[in-house]
Amino acid sequence: MTKTLDTTPAADGFHMPAEFEAHDGCWMLWPERPSNWRLGAKPAQKAFAAVATAIATGEPVTVGASRGQYLQARAMLPDAIRVVEMSSDDAWMRDVGPTFVVNKRRELRGVDWVFNAWGGIGGGLYFPWDQDDLVARKVCEIEGADRYRAPLVLEGGAIHVDGEGTLITTEECLLSPHRNPHLDKGQLEILLHEYLGITSVIWLGKGVIDDETTGHVDNLCCFARPGEVILTWTDNKRDPQYQVSQDAYERLMDARDAQGRKLKVHKLQQPGPLKRTHEESLDVDVADSGAASRKIGERLAASYVNFYMGNSSIVMPLLDPKQDAAATRALQKIFPERRIIGVQAREILLGGGNIHCITQQVPARKPARGGATKRK
Repeated sequence: MTKTLDTTPAADGFHMPAEFEAHDGCWMLWPERPSNWRLGAKPAQKAFAAVATAIATGEPVTVGASRGQYLQARAMLPDAIRVVEMSSDDAWMRDVGPTFVVNKRRELRGVDWVFNAWGGIGGGLYFPWDQDDLVARKVCEIEGADRYRAPLVLEGGAIHVDGEGTLITTEECLLSPHRNPHLDKGQLEILLHEYLGITSVIWLGKGVIDDETTGHVDNLCCFARPGEVILTWTDNKRDPQYQVSQDAYERLMDARDAQGRKLKVHKLQQPGPLKRTHEESLDVDVADSGAASRKIGERLAASYVNFYMGNSSIVMPLLDPKQDAAATRALQKIFPERRIIGVQAREILLGGGNIHCITQQVPARKPARGGATKRK
């Protein structure tokens, strides 16, 4: 039986490992929310199934589905993928699921952040979110992992770590007045240390333009390995994303990680810009009060950085026929040891996120093994 602990991960010798380290598996949720996913979520379900199938080529995948959607999910997913009945308010496992931490013996525990739908009543994207806030606890129990309930509103997409003490995030997100208005930057850094075991925070400014999560870092920048990051980029100086990415680049070049290293920055050109079509806007059910609007012509927060690092692969979103091939080649150059698997992901993007947002890795409970990048 799992326990809720009243200590902190750092005090107990636990830390958050990097996503490029070995996994025991991956968790996802099944989409169905009609006010977010068009055409009753059927196109999104097809995209989610493709993502799950791609990840399952290298590690076990578990998908949580509601009672009403269990049979649908089971029918659309390969037999090798485990489907469990699990209530949720939407399908963003990265943000509602646990952030797993390990110790030197590779024992596994989970951090259960407070979730308020990216901003609560004053700034959130939907209401209610009470079932989402229970997902992390349920996943920990199924994984047999003891749980820390953190006194902090945070989502998994707001952070990336290198597994060696360094965390990157954005000021736009963590300093948002709709998350933890009572905490300043210094207090947040202390809590990040206590619950993730990190020792250094690299603060970027804003996230990707028009990202409704208020600037999640996983759409902007991620670690490829210790000392190396990948940054969403555009060479078009008239694009508002240029200034955001340029500012992030300058901060990254000035930074040192927890081990004192300067960072190598890989620029990854963005798709598009992409916009929501007339048809894509009309096909969303607007009856759900409190849901985020889906307006014709609005810019979509599209980024190739929003990929999943599997044990032997990179599962990346295919978003723009004009840019997909170049992005694939760029990622293959960065990750020569991994297979690059592209998945058509516009339907996920229409819901407000992408492949990284709908996944959550379970770190390996024993030392890194075949295919995964080992810690240095």
